[in-house]
Amino acid sequence: MIKKHGNLLKREKIKDAGSKYRNEWKYSEKEAELLSVRERLAGILDYDVHAGKDGKYGIQSLYFDDYKDTCARDNVSGEGKRFKYRIRYYGDYAGKLWLEKKEKKNSGCHKEKCAISLEEYQNIMEGKVMDVFWGTEDHLLKAFCIDIVTKGFRPKAIISYQREAFVEPVANIRVTLDYNISASDEIGRFLNGDYFKVPIMESKMHVLEVKFDEVFPSYIKAVLQADVRLQQSFSKYYLGRIALQEKKVSSI
Repeated sequence: MIKKHGNLLKREKIKDAGSKYRNEWKYSEKEAELLSVRERLAGILDYDVHAGKDGKYGIQSLYFDDYKDTCARDNVSGEGKRFKYRIRYYGDYAGKLWLEKKEKKNSGCHKEKCAISLEEYQNIMEGKVMDVFWGTEDHLLKAFCIDIVTKGFRPKAIISYQREAFVEPVANIRVTLDYNISASDEIGRFLNGDYFKVPIMESKMHVLEVKFDEVFPSYIKAVLQADVRLQQSFSKYYLGRIALQEKKVSSI
């Protein structure tokens, strides 16, 4: 049990900003404040090219953890260096799946990801992990398979939300607004998207995230600091596990 604490034929592969760790700032925001920031950002930054007509897109992520819940516990204990595995797709259609490994080092983050096929996903979920291992040349997917076999990594929670993203491509800056974050333990329904959802935050509370390399332009910083806001250590996965745990306790 997690203890509650306050505060394809061709493999596609992507790394965030090479092998560097990017700065990642997170804020928990009331809806009215978030919408105010959104209006100011829309005046100076462009929308993410992958966004829909309204600037938003859905994100569905299936998080994995070992039998000790190490990934969740490291977030609580504030371990300086930690990581999480997740399989993710965008929108309501799971036509393209991504395996991601997100590493955190203090306030910095680094993400590596590769595309995985539906067959690979199904084999992983059915325990045919070594079939996937021997069938791929991608080192991230191989490492994931090894961790499943040796460390007992298993799917633990689905985290879903709506994202609105703004970008400044020259300086490689990304500001995201994540709405209606929820969790589910109906793992078998992940690809269908019709799973029961439990909110992980109070009503009308959302998340603002900022990712950048070394330089954070003052004109963007001024927009974010127009209202007083406190930077926080925040994990959607961890809060999702807590929300699901509390739901189980309340139903007993």
